[in-house]
Amino acid sequence: MAVTTVTTAWVAELADALGSDSVLTDPDVTASYARDQAVLAEAGTPAAVVLPRSTAEVVAVLQIASRHGVPVVPRGAGSGLVGASNAVDGGITMVMTRMDAVLEVSAADRLAVVQPGVVNKQLRDAVGAAGLFYPPDPASYDWCTLGGNLAMNSGGLCCVKYGVTTDYVLGLEVVLADGRVLRTGRRTVKGVAGYDLTRLFVGSEGTLGVITEATLALRPAPAADPVTLVATFATSAQTGQVVESVVTSGVVPSMLEVMDRTCIRAVDDMLRADLDRDAQALLVARSDAGGAAALDEIAELTRLCEAVGADLVHSTADPAEGDLLLAARRAALPALERLGDVLLDDVAVPRSRVATFIDGCDAISAQYDLVIGVMGHAGDGNMHPTIVFDASDEEQRARAVAAFDAILELGLSLGGTITGEHGVGTLKADWLEREIGPVSVDVHRSIKAALDPAGLLNPGKVVRRVTT
Repeated sequence: MAVTTVTTAWVAELADALGSDSVLTDPDVTASYARDQAVLAEAGTPAAVVLPRSTAEVVAVLQIASRHGVPVVPRGAGSGLVGASNAVDGGITMVMTRMDAVLEVSAADRLAVVQPGVVNKQLRDAVGAAGLFYPPDPASYDWCTLGGNLAMNSGGLCCVKYGVTTDYVLGLEVVLADGRVLRTGRRTVKGVAGYDLTRLFVGSEGTLGVITEATLALRPAPAADPVTLVATFATSAQTGQVVESVVTSGVVPSMLEVMDRTCIRAVDDMLRADLDRDAQALLVARSDAGGAAALDEIAELTRLCEAVGADLVHSTADPAEGDLLLAARRAALPALERLGDVLLDDVAVPRSRVATFIDGCDAISAQYDLVIGVMGHAGDGNMHPTIVFDASDEEQRARAVAAFDAILELGLSLGGTITGEHGVGTLKADWLEREIGPVSVDVHRSIKAALDPAGLLNPGKVVRRVTT
């Protein structure tokens, strides 16, 4: 009875502050906000889902939650892949999608000011009209929100040349756990006053504060005439040699993507694209340098591929044909999803170890008798091994989890990291200490305790609390 009374009290306070249409408690509705795209990540059931429209409303939610000791899970579009926005039993899930305004685009300062519910593609389109470009492009760019991108420090296909989300964040507005509003960063190109709190919050997965506004750096729009290359190889080692040669040659394509044989065949089955089904690996590269510079970059990439004995090298300056070639890479995950449930991993390794990693995933696939397709951003070593299994079969689920762990272990053994762009969430929280070590974990916990002493913001994500 006491729990019901308390719950009713804080839900009523939320409705008074935000309006009843912004506070959802119907279990059938709240259940739809319980988890992201990670099939095996643990998830609870929220007692309420709130949809604030302003920073002031976010402040009100966190003040109410703080008074009543209710956990709060920030959430964007739910496109995450590690359970970082998965609900907590009895808590509040704060959905930021109604805060979806592009507040400013300044061509003179090459920046945009946005709210967290803005969809990545929405910003790209808005700044494109001013001849500008926001580079981070997660695979879900047409529906993921910038708040989620900021919380996870998302990447994408263009990272090899342009970097990840944190490279474009000039400043933030963040609401802390107790409802105070913090502004970090600046609008200037340079600025080193004080600790870099902006980078602290980017990638913190909603565990330190709720981002309500971001000032983002922009670039001039790239040339409208990209040149695209596709190459196939008989061995992973050849592919790895090309990746190494690209790095040492100084060529910086705007994309350098890879798919293994499992992905090639799955994509060919889905698209009927007449791909080389016997190739061990396929590379797709693109240059957006424009004009003769783009042709020169692709010519050098062609030379590097031919030097290691590529079975096929084809390039095109026709944007439509280039988009078709790139569509094969973008179709890799949907093609694997046609084969069953998928558990998508996210491991980054030194670029010199890409081939070793791909071959290691082949061995893990054989060891656990599961289909594992590897795709990824070869240019920065960020690989996405994808395990196909039947989630309704407990034995297959167990093998999938074991294979997932084996892939993480392989990545660490090669000097890599357990996540290049998807984050930690709940799915990899137990692996974080193995990578960063106990001292770093202690520092993480100290920062968390300083900003969220009651542990109400996205509990159980990234670094788990010490229990006694």
